[in-house]
Amino acid sequence: MFPLERQAVISFLSGTVHRIAADHLVILTYGVGRRVNVTPDTLSNTRHGADIELVTTLVVREDSMTLFGFGTEDENHTFEVLLSISGIGPRLAMAILSVMGPGELAAAISNQDANALTRVPGIGKKGASRIILELENKLPKLSASEPGPQLSFGGANQQVVDALVGLGWKEAQAADVVQEVVNDLGQNAGTSALLKASLKVLGARK
Repeated sequence: MFPLERQAVISFLSGTVHRIAADHLVILTYGVGRRVNVTPDTLSNTRHGADIELVTTLVVREDSMTLFGFGTEDENHTFEVLLSISGIGPRLAMAILSVMGPGELAAAISNQDANALTRVPGIGKKGASRIILELENKLPKLSASEPGPQLSFGGANQQVVDALVGLGWKEAQAADVVQEVVNDLGQNAGTSALLKASLKVLGARK
């Protein structure tokens, strides 16, 4: 098998959710159904027939071409950075992003927090330390002069707005709901918690 290659053949996908499966979506675009692997959060908060927009990366191997989709540019970039690390393939990269968002991962790397990474199935203490070492200069670092949670919240807030817009809601509506959720949960709430709570509020208002 040839080495893993990544090509931006399909870097963005917009269409309608045709099918929701255990680990992927089938998105209908101009009469063609495209299978896109996504994180559990995207899966659980996507509805059949909804319009959706995803930033994508096509992973090409000798015997397969697999499309991975994300709600934000940050998630997609983090996925591609993770793939640049020896020993991390698409499955493990998706597992990492399923447990922590880009902001949380960047904070863990900046704080040398190996324990945060060991929450990911398949990553032990040794593997977590190696990932931190490899990612030190590849992901944004938190400024030592500014509190980590505040920076993490700012990134999470925008990521959630972007994700909601990608799932079909208007930006102004998404921003209002996210701010409402932040006021309720507090500024230290992570990306996953904010996204789930925002989707719950939006779902109740349909």
